Amino acid sequence: MSNVLVDQCLDILKREDVKKDLKMLLKPIFEFLLFEIQPYTYITVFLLIMLFLMTLANLLLLLYILRNKTDLLLICN
Repeated sequence: MSNVLVDQCLDILKREDVKKDLKMLLKPIFEFLLFEIQPYTYITVFLLIMLFLMTLANLLLLLYILRNKTDLLLICN
C-alpha cells in the first residue's frame, strides 16, 4: 500500500507543471533564507581570511626565527 502511494507521489512530482509550481512556491522561501543568512556569510568569509593571514604571519615569523637561530647561537657562544 505505502509503496503504491510513494510511486504515485513520485509520478506526480515528475510532471513539469508540478515542478514549475513547486519552484514558484519555494522561490520566495529560499530568497528569504538567503537574505537572512547573508550577513553571517560575510562574517564567516572575513574570519576565514583573518585566520589565513594570521597563519601566514605565524609561518613567516617561524621561518625568520629558524633562519636567525644559527646567528643567535654564534653570538651566545
